[in-house]
Amino acid sequence: MINRKIYKYLEQYYKTDKKALLVTGARQTGKSYAIRHFGKTHFQSLIEINFIEMPEAVSVVAEAKNRKDMLLRLSALTDQPLIEGKTLVFFDEVQECPEIVTAIKFLVEEGSYRYVMSGSLLGVELKDLRSEPVGYMDVKEMFPLDIEEFYEALGVAPMVWGEIKTAWEQKRPVDAFVHTKMMELFRLYLIVGGMPAAVQKYLDTNNLQEVMAEQQAIIRLYKRDIAKYDRNHKLYIEEIFDLIPSELNAKNKRFILKNLNENLKFSRFENSFVWLKEAGVALPVFNVDEPVVPLKLSRSRNLFKLFQNDIGLLACQYADGIQLQLLTDAKSINFGSIFENAVAQELHAHGFDLYYFNSKKQGELDFVMEKGGQVVPIEVKSGKDYQRHSALTNVMANPDYKIPQALVFGNANVSQEGRVLYLPIYMTAFLERQVPVDVVYRVDLSGL
Repeated sequence: MINRKIYKYLEQYYKTDKKALLVTGARQTGKSYAIRHFGKTHFQSLIEINFIEMPEAVSVVAEAKNRKDMLLRLSALTDQPLIEGKTLVFFDEVQECPEIVTAIKFLVEEGSYRYVMSGSLLGVELKDLRSEPVGYMDVKEMFPLDIEEFYEALGVAPMVWGEIKTAWEQKRPVDAFVHTKMMELFRLYLIVGGMPAAVQKYLDTNNLQEVMAEQQAIIRLYKRDIAKYDRNHKLYIEEIFDLIPSELNAKNKRFILKNLNENLKFSRFENSFVWLKEAGVALPVFNVDEPVVPLKLSRSRNLFKLFQNDIGLLACQYADGIQLQLLTDAKSINFGSIFENAVAQELHAHGFDLYYFNSKKQGELDFVMEKGGQVVPIEVKSGKDYQRHSALTNVMANPDYKIPQALVFGNANVSQEGRVLYLPIYMTAFLERQVPVDVVYRVDLSGL
């Protein structure tokens, strides 16, 4: 079994919180499996109600007169016992029954059982939910395996990973042998990616052709989802999806609309891009006018790069043979877009908003992120000339930006020159958002 970080999250959540949880994320990221595994190992009874496999359950929810009536009806749908205080009720494929999301408030208030929900395309289907039960439900997004999860699945010992993290914290080189092995595994990650089915297929067979077959099946599934969408937009969505690899391979990696239709404006395509984002299928990285906080205020709505949600799916979309070239680190291939996609995926999984900076005068930075109230520029280098970065040099020299440190991720081991820290690309695993601290401020009205 592949260990996922969400297991610890679920365990802590259901220890400390009485609310329901809605688990979102793209198809095939392992949502249902993770919930099912957690329910079976942490509750005496797991009740699973799938609104696709049990369409009659939709009317059960819609027609229930009150929460007591709903619980009675739900108990009739399952042969598993409803044990007070020891049962997790799992509503799956809730996009087929959005009423359950609004009704969850009353079930949580009743308090006899715990609740979790999930489904497909929730970002699309439930984004206009009229009455989200604020205070009764939290939302947790799930992603493909990140780098740390992938390394653990392949058998990297916790002690080894702990030593690598210490090297990150102390800004010192990783042991040379360990570094070489970690880079080999990272190149494998670029091929296999983080979709659980693809990772499990690799663990079971070590056969990259069979891994690719799993990835192709996921891509076909995504395209079936697209085909179900609004007939006026589905062709645009599929064409955009198919263009992601070639657009990333272009010189500036920005998504150029004229490759779709030279005569149409962004407004005509905007819903298609939004669908891909909300479905979790693609990751837009928006341009900012200035690398200053808050980045969101200088974000450009219609100037962006578009990455795949999973690096393995991107490699699968490229030409046959790239897998072997990635494994052997072939010098004839420019892996820049693939490395960047892996970084975008890692940043997204760790909760960062995705931005890049581009200026005619200063050049382009691959990513900029906010951390600790400051902007951190990130450059991604797939070749040996990782210390050549004119845009980064220009930005770091600009006194208006006041940037204390920049990060360059690539193939080389840890080193530092001035305010630029060079890191092996697998260390993107340690980029984490800071947990907000409580700010207590009391107003003194004694003088009034």
